[in-house]
Amino acid sequence: MHEMSIVAGVLDAVQASAVDAGAERVTKITLRIGDMTEVIDEALEFAFEALTEGTMCESAELDVIKVSPRSVCFECGEEFDHDRFHRICPACGSYETQLLQGRELSIESIEVEFPD
Repeated sequence: MHEMSIVAGVLDAVQASAVDAGAERVTKITLRIGDMTEVIDEALEFAFEALTEGTMCESAELDVIKVSPRSVCFECGEEFDHDRFHRICPACGSYETQLLQGRELSIESIEVEFPD
């Protein structure tokens, strides 16, 4: 389950940023995840709950922005949306395509609380 290592890395970065900012608690983490990363939502949520226990991120909301795959055709220049498995250009049928988006995995934002 690569979701566990993904969440561990995210939490390391989030907590380091929150501590550097002088925050007391993290209340929300927003991630941007592309469909092509093959992250399983339920496994991500499970890992988040398990790894935040006892940390400054415990009880934080996890918000995930899903990014659909989009590619460009090298033959005709067509940009098109597709699913994870069908990257053939719908305009000319070429297999010569390049993924433009859909592999993202980044921290979009964090929300924190500061001590009184």
